[in-house]
Amino acid sequence: MKDYLKNKLRTALTHQKENKALVKKLKKSKPKNLDDTVHQLHNEAFETIDCLACANCCKTTSPAIYERDIDRLAKHLKIKPSKLIEQYLQKDEDNDYVFRSAPCPFLDHENYCMVYDSRPLACREYPHTNRKRFYQVLDLSLTNTIICPAVADIFEGLRNEMK
Repeated sequence: MKDYLKNKLRTALTHQKENKALVKKLKKSKPKNLDDTVHQLHNEAFETIDCLACANCCKTTSPAIYERDIDRLAKHLKIKPSKLIEQYLQKDEDNDYVFRSAPCPFLDHENYCMVYDSRPLACREYPHTNRKRFYQVLDLSLTNTIICPAVADIFEGLRNEMK
């Protein structure tokens, strides 16, 4: 990962307490302009951050993988869903399927996803900062501030906007 991206994650770690307080405040107040603000910050963050220079999400975490994801991946890989489960997946503490190992078994050495067009829904939606009703994923996004430099940037912008 590039140094400037590592610095964004370190900064997010140092602001974790403030970010937690911000999440609490936003959950309570549910500002009407929250989605617009976050979407603007999302667009700004991704103007300067290239996921291929990072791929920390793919290297450190596993998404929940649902039946339709399993079917899509199995079809892409030309194997049976049961074989995909046996070879790549396990159940987590929430009884969801997740990848057995990190980094993701489909991440190549240049940070490209080898199953990009068939990737799980959670991967498609990550980091969830351009979705409607952002307040519903505040806790998840707080966790993502120390995984994704873009989310770290978005929270930094939110802290400044919501003072």
